[in-house]
Amino acid sequence: MLKTAGIHHITAYAQDVQSSVDFYAGLLGLRLIKQTVHFEAPDVYHLYFGNEFGQPGTILSLLCREDFPAGRLGGGQVGVIVFMVPAGGLLFWRQRLKKYKIDFMETRRFGRDYVRFTDLSGMLIDLVELEAGAVPEAARSTVQGPIPEAYAIRGFDGVLLFSRKPDQTADVLELVLGLLYKDSEEGIARYETHGGLGSRIDLSIEPIPAGAPGAGVVQHLAWRTSDASEQILWQEQLKESGLDPTPAINMEYYKTVRFREPGGILFQMATEVPGFQTDETAGELGRELMLPDKLEMQRSSIERRLPEFQLREFS
Repeated sequence: MLKTAGIHHITAYAQDVQSSVDFYAGLLGLRLIKQTVHFEAPDVYHLYFGNEFGQPGTILSLLCREDFPAGRLGGGQVGVIVFMVPAGGLLFWRQRLKKYKIDFMETRRFGRDYVRFTDLSGMLIDLVELEAGAVPEAARSTVQGPIPEAYAIRGFDGVLLFSRKPDQTADVLELVLGLLYKDSEEGIARYETHGGLGSRIDLSIEPIPAGAPGAGVVQHLAWRTSDASEQILWQEQLKESGLDPTPAINMEYYKTVRFREPGGILFQMATEVPGFQTDETAGELGRELMLPDKLEMQRSSIERRLPEFQLREFS
């Protein structure tokens, strides 16, 4: 049985592009690694944030358009995105959130402390420290700004999933994706991949009524697969498990296969290749609007429709 190595990327909806960039690049210090558009709706920005190489496990992408309706958090969604910071880093982040008047709360699960807050659209985010002695797989994922490397977000620790049918979602995690069940406490079950970024997947055990898509909620979670050859094997494994994967879709920087698990969560299997350096080098990622060949002839009209934004540093 194939087993995923963990999270490749997470994609969420947002409204105002400037405030989204300010929050994720300015406040949280994530590196903007790609400016592009939704390939089927080029009036929608598709912004990717990650580490300086666009490494799977660090990539949060936002679909931004001002007229997106507000989403409603519920079953069939990623409920909470969990970012990893170095050991001893939570004190710095508590102070930084206070400085910018971002309300947060303290939570604790499976023996680890979390700092929870929302982005400007209402999406739930947790920060958790890298476990003592562990070596992060990713380089620092910050812009060249004021956040010290000793505290910078390293990538995903994992997620908390909300499902309409958690028992069936659990079966997909274990029997289809190859995650290992680790423990349960206070209504949450924990599963893990075999190490690396985005390896801890928590699942709310109780069924949760369906949410609604829109700004402030996650559209999908993509799992890692090495390349197109392995992706074909994943399609076969998904079909054999009674799921209904799509054909491979070319997203320029990865190919993806989509499927919805029985609890309503939209999953993808995304290749680690060719990566985000196909049209920009590592030192230049995210500086210009990049379009696929099929949209290049429309560049002028696309650029006129998209709102301008700036990368602004927050002290």
